[in-house]
Amino acid sequence: MYRKAVRAAQSALLSLERLSPGRRGFLKYAGASLALLVSPVGLAKSTSILAVRVWPAIDYTRITLEYRHALTFSHFLLSNPDRLVVDLEGVELNSVLENLPNRISASDPYIKLIRAGRFKPGVVRLVVELKAEIKPEVFTLQPVGDYGNRLVLDLYPAQPVDPLMALLEKANTGQLPPQRLPLDQPSAAGKKAKSKEEGDEDKASVTRLVTIVLDPGHGGEDPGAVGRGGSYEKNVTLSVARRLKAKIDAEPNMRSLLTRDGDFFIPLHQRVAKARRVQADLFVSIHADAFIKPHARGSSVFVLSESGASSSAARWLAQRENAADLIGGVNLGVKDPYLARTLLDLSQTATINDSVKLAKAVLGELGHINTLHKAQVEQAGFAVLKAPDIPSILVETAFISNPEEERRLNDEAYQDKMAEAILRGIKRYLAKNPPLAKSKLARLD
Repeated sequence: MYRKAVRAAQSALLSLERLSPGRRGFLKYAGASLALLVSPVGLAKSTSILAVRVWPAIDYTRITLEYRHALTFSHFLLSNPDRLVVDLEGVELNSVLENLPNRISASDPYIKLIRAGRFKPGVVRLVVELKAEIKPEVFTLQPVGDYGNRLVLDLYPAQPVDPLMALLEKANTGQLPPQRLPLDQPSAAGKKAKSKEEGDEDKASVTRLVTIVLDPGHGGEDPGAVGRGGSYEKNVTLSVARRLKAKIDAEPNMRSLLTRDGDFFIPLHQRVAKARRVQADLFVSIHADAFIKPHARGSSVFVLSESGASSSAARWLAQRENAADLIGGVNLGVKDPYLARTLLDLSQTATINDSVKLAKAVLGELGHINTLHKAQVEQAGFAVLKAPDIPSILVETAFISNPEEERRLNDEAYQDKMAEAILRGIKRYLAKNPPLAKSKLARLD
């Protein structure tokens, strides 16, 4: 079509020689305009949607459209019924978009259905029918890792999910153990434990309910490290974290919360904020290490460093983990001054000291079930460990890039041993460092 248009324009221009000078001038201008319209520069370049991914979760549902070339988009909300409308300019309506309805699960908390169609020439319209009122964030991401350009639709509930209330609701429905102690009074068992010899560490008194936030690394758009056998770090970390949660919740005087309980992405700062919202006593981020060479092996435990990393490997790992936001996708247009102050707060010496004690206790227990990659706790600038008032550690369970350890990480019995070892380390730490009283907001009763 383009070649035919060019030939027609050339033929028209050649015929100008037979016309009067004035007429030729006018038609030369018109012919030049026609040539511009049919040139590659003048034609609007359309793009194809290469993939669509949907990540439903209680916190929010994310829709990701991956595309080849730059696109222009706009969006708006409609009510009665609630809908999100997104117009994509210069986009082809292809099979990927036509199959959008099949991407939506009936259990999605926020999306009833989604459809795509040609709204007008050159514009494809997406209509997302909603189950509840939402507050959308719509933004683009530049190519990174294995991904090309992405348009992200984050559908947050109009009333954000409160993690503390979620804990209370679980307690009221019996999902947490019924045995609970007052925050300000030790139990009879606790008093007895105090009188026992100091060497019986795991039986020491805990005089109130202890809240532990477990953070399965990566998720959703961010798979984390990928093993040679095709295992995703995000799946291994979630499985270990779920096992650890069940063990913690079965303990008297302890409860736990997962930063994510499904395959979806949580930005690093939101993981920290969620821990602070529930007034967590401890924060444990769970990962599976990776290296460029397959022989690297062993478990490690990291804490935050106020200055430099304890080794070049620790620095490299922190940079890789902190890049999760680039891969998972964060809307950089959203500003949170309170959060900025929190993450820039470097007066964390006391918290880091407690983090080191917790890390040593956990590392010692991991050494009973796996080789240790390093015999000592390491430090680096992990963004996910920057809660200024919560002892926080990052556990690298094993190297998913090592074929043998990858197989073990996918073994349910080994995952259970890993969870049990982390719990023993937590209990050893709490035995020597019983938590202080906290606000009544942390009560379950």
